[in-house]
Amino acid sequence: MDVQLNKIIAGLLFFLLHGCTLAPDYQQPDLPVAEELPAAPGNQKGLLPAKDADLVNAELGWREYFTDPRLQQLLTLALAHNRDLRASALNVEAYQAQYRIQRSALFPAISAEGVGSKQRTLSGSGYATGEVYSASMGVTAYELDLYGRVRNLKDQALEQYLAMEETHRSARISLVAEVARAYLTWLADHELLAITDDTLRSEDESFRLVEQRAREGIATQLDLAQARTSLETARANLSLYQRLVAQEINSLTLLVGTALPESLLRNAAPLNAQTFVAPPPARLPSRVLLQRPDIMAAEHELKGAYADIGAARAAFFPTISLTAKTGAISGDLSNLFDGGSGSWLFSPSINLPIFTAGRLQAQLDAAVIRKEISVARYEKAIQSAFSEVADTLVASDTYVHQLQAQKANLVANQEYHTLAKDRHLQGVDSFLTLLDAQRSLYSARQRYLVVQLAQLINQVNLYKALGGGWKERS
Repeated sequence: MDVQLNKIIAGLLFFLLHGCTLAPDYQQPDLPVAEELPAAPGNQKGLLPAKDADLVNAELGWREYFTDPRLQQLLTLALAHNRDLRASALNVEAYQAQYRIQRSALFPAISAEGVGSKQRTLSGSGYATGEVYSASMGVTAYELDLYGRVRNLKDQALEQYLAMEETHRSARISLVAEVARAYLTWLADHELLAITDDTLRSEDESFRLVEQRAREGIATQLDLAQARTSLETARANLSLYQRLVAQEINSLTLLVGTALPESLLRNAAPLNAQTFVAPPPARLPSRVLLQRPDIMAAEHELKGAYADIGAARAAFFPTISLTAKTGAISGDLSNLFDGGSGSWLFSPSINLPIFTAGRLQAQLDAAVIRKEISVARYEKAIQSAFSEVADTLVASDTYVHQLQAQKANLVANQEYHTLAKDRHLQGVDSFLTLLDAQRSLYSARQRYLVVQLAQLINQVNLYKALGGGWKERS
């Protein structure tokens, strides 16, 4: 019998401490996009069925994705020193502290109090002095969470903290992508600077040759003016790329958050030596997007909105608070705990909302509306992610063909320049033909490098769009 009574008392205590929850059951919204990401034109291989979505892990370590040792060193420095990332990490800690504050309301706060008073009063013809000392310990205004109000507020704070953690992870991925893009752009402009410098020397040689021929009466003043035009254009472009290279070093320094080691800026690998991991299968299930940190953050915000509804519903019900203390009172401090009089206090209170002029209903309506807003934001995050990944997957295939065509164009321009130079030296063609060949070759070299850069940056964008790369789980 005593055992059964103890079980009943334990059950009652559990109910008083934990109560029930009025929050609606969480329902993950359906994907507002197609079941599969679109395949690149002409590339239908590598199909990964949607039912195998659990085999895909969206996050791949950046060290595995970006293999250039210099870039890896830059990324290591950036992750350690970037101030925006540091502020994001501190925000996570702040939300974690806020969650701990809210969670503490689930437990009674026990405090101790000591009070002493000494009073002198006039009594008849003399003065009387009285002393009173007391010491107590207990719980003050502890809310019994019968309807889950406090617990739902704790859950809401937890989801906000988890959402901030995902936001911080998203900031890390974005920083990695930004540093990679800045590094690749610096490499491209560094090579464009070298191409322009080479072109400037070639234009200078051509100008001096035309100038000599003009003095000898072989070349015209028109030829000389056109040669000078090409020379000054190359000189202006040289200044442009010198400025861009210097500014990109400044941008990298800002992203990294500390001075760049000089070794990183010497003997950098050329742009065409930059390689990343193999691209994902041509067709991926859309559910891989759910592992993106921004989408996970949006889902945590949505879960927090569900908890907010539970707290708003609980506000319609009575609130019971307990205050209980025990202690001792004595007129002599030395006898407070030995000869003092014992005391205790038990003071429960109940607050029942009767008329609030619609305030509680409005609070519940607002919570429901906020949940619907969170659903819309969650779905929009998925749609935006779908669009980003689809764009990068389509571009991955088309850049391959564009780069091949641009390479063929560069080879053709190199042949054109060689032939034009030989024919000009033989006196078969005019200087105008050679000048046109030089300009075409310079432009072709520039365009080829620009397409190379765009292809590499698209691979960086794919890393970011998939939430940190991709890989299949073994």
